[in-house]
This record gives sequence, structure tokens and C-alpha cells, in this order.
Amino acid sequence: MLVAALVDLGVPERVVTEAVALTGLTGFHIHFSHKSESGIVATKFDVHVDGPQPERTYGEIKRILAAGKLPRSVRERAERAFARLAESEARVHRMALEEVHFHEVGAVDCIVDIVGSAAALAYLGAEVRVSPLPMGRGFVKARHGVLPLPAPATVHCLRGFETFDAGIDAELVTPTGAAVVAANATSSSRWPTMRPLAVGFGAGTRKLPDRPNLLRAVLGEPFETSSARADTHVVISANVDDMTGEMIAYCMQLLLAAGALDAWTTPIVMKKGRPGFVLSALAEEGRAAELAHLMIRESTTLGVRMQSASRLVRPRALHSVSTRFGSVPVKVSGGDFGPALLKPEFDVAATLAASHGVPVREVLAEALHAASHALSTPDRHESPQKAGPRRPSSRPSKRPTRHPTGARKKRGPG
Repeated sequence: MLVAALVDLGVPERVVTEAVALTGLTGFHIHFSHKSESGIVATKFDVHVDGPQPERTYGEIKRILAAGKLPRSVRERAERAFARLAESEARVHRMALEEVHFHEVGAVDCIVDIVGSAAALAYLGAEVRVSPLPMGRGFVKARHGVLPLPAPATVHCLRGFETFDAGIDAELVTPTGAAVVAANATSSSRWPTMRPLAVGFGAGTRKLPDRPNLLRAVLGEPFETSSARADTHVVISANVDDMTGEMIAYCMQLLLAAGALDAWTTPIVMKKGRPGFVLSALAEEGRAAELAHLMIRESTTLGVRMQSASRLVRPRALHSVSTRFGSVPVKVSGGDFGPALLKPEFDVAATLAASHGVPVREVLAEALHAASHALSTPDRHESPQKAGPRRPSSRPSKRPTRHPTGARKKRGPG
């Protein structure tokens, strides 16, 4: 349903079919069609298995993805989804990660679903936000026996994301769908502030008694005004006085790698005159619980504080410019805050400077000059998104935002 919704949104079918072909898997065929639900004509995506398929372990699926010729961005998204799924299965069955043996999830149709959705999301390049997900009730038959709904692996995959009781005895979010959401979504929100640009619907097969069996994807662009960029975030902090500088630096690196938007320390004087630090991290609301757990686990604190915060930010985009030393990524921050800010990626500039035997300031200066020239327009206050990577011709070239209703997606700053 997610693949179908993204194609209905505007992703070309070939993006999905070509990615699936690059896995090297055989014994199946796929096709797109249309289906009407509650008067809405939606796209439907079907995987037809032509013959017996082997059950695959997590290790075998990793080898398939590694051996294929998938673009890096697609392969990494697919790997993240399967890793999240394997971690959840390992937790449920109390076994080592590499020993996880997929049954239903290892079937070829699930591999196609995950690779196809990874290709579609990579094509859009969108930041993904997911709406609170409806959790069905009851039981479902699986290889291991009768399982409660939502399935145990689904619950583990969705840790940190918002869910609610759908009030229906049916499986509305599968482990595969949950893994794709968890691997790609940055947070949960009911409806992010944005200008909708395109909408797509993906149809399921089952007939539900009280609702259309549809998944909605919305592509949009962020507002670029001061009032529209106040997003809900959480500041997580803890006072520590018994951690070494090495431990604090390591903890900050883990927080950033896990999705914190920023992490920092502040020197303080604690009780009895002892020197200490406030360890802090800024997180989107949907990631706060996960990052708070990580901070407690990796630091010596006995607890953390969590305070809601609003954030006003410039919309930003990353562009790559050519210099005589090589290609340098430049972060361009625009919006209605005056002239755009240009900041070359320092680590890349430093590497190029060392390889060419020149001062790093020379590489930085040339990258700034190249970025200024490349992004110059009649209106220098224009948002950098308008000069950013080209989008599919069916939608505007500003950085979009998007979200499927079972997986609400948001792009760019959005």
C-alpha cells in the first residue's frame, strides 16, 4: 500500500520496478492497477509469486541487498528497515540478531515491498513524518502460531512513535509496514504545517467494515514565514558530576547519531561546590523518549528532565559546488530572514586542503565564491529550496514535505 500510494503521488513506476530488478531476485512478477474505495480511485500494487520461494534469514537478506546493484541511498533505506525488523524479531524470540530466521517477512513479496518503498522514498528525497498509527486488535495466524494484534514485532518496530487504538479487530499495521516507517520517519505528527502539493492513495486488498482500506501520502512544502516554522521539540537534560570528558563526548556522539538535532554541555557548580556539567540534547517530539532512554543508559545520571520547546529555523538545503580542489558541499540557509547564509562543509574542505597542500581558508573561500555564483538569482533573498535539486516535473521544485496517512511524510524543512 505504501508503494502504491507513492506511485499514485507521482513517483514513476519504473523507479520501483528498476530497483526491484536490481536485487537479482526471480520467481515473481509485479504490476500496478487501480481500485475504487469509497469513491476514491487509488493505485494498487501487487506482487505475484510464480513458484516456491525459500525462507530467508536476516543474514541472507543482507547478502542479497549487498550483492545487488541498488543505488546506495536505496540500499541503505532497505537495510535500515530489515535491521529494525530483525532487531524486533530477535527481541520477541530472545535470540541472537544474526540467527533471526524470517518466515512470512522473508518472503519475496516483503523484500519487494521494502526495496520498492525505499526506492520511491529515495526518489522523492523527502523528510518523512508519520501520523499516529492505528493499532488493530484481536489475533492473527502466523508460522509461530496465533499471535496477538498488534503483532509483537510491530510494537517493537514502532517504539518511540505515536499509536492509538483503532477500535477494530484487524491487522492495520504489519511488521513490514512498521519497519519501513521506523527506518524512514523522523517523527510522528497529526498534520505538519505545510502547503500540500500532491496527494496519493494506495489501496489494500481486504474489505474493512468501518473504513476505506487506503493509505494516503501527501507531498508538501514548508511555509517560509517566521510564524510557520515553530515546530514542537523537546529539550532533554541531566546534571552530571562524575563523568570524564571522554565519556561525555562519547555520549553526545551517540545522541547525535540516534537522531538528536543538537547536543551540548554546559559547565555548572553543583551541591557542595562540586564542578559538573549539564548534558543536553534537542529532539523532535517523536524521538524524545528514545533519546532520553539513551542518555540515561550511556551517562551516569539517575534521571533526565524533558521540557517542551518550540523552534524557529531557517529553511535549508545542501548543495555541492565544484572548485579546483574538488567538490565541496555547501549548506544554504534561506527564508524571509534576509540574505541567505552559505556555509561550506568544513571537514570536506579540510581534507581537500590537506591533499592539495593549501590553507583550508583558501578552499573555503573558493567554495563560498562558487556557491554565491551558482545560487545568484534576481532576488538574492529567495529561499535556497528554489535553487535546489530538481523534483519530478509533475510538482514544483521547492523542497517538498509529505506524509502517508499510515505514514505521513514530510520533506525538506517542513
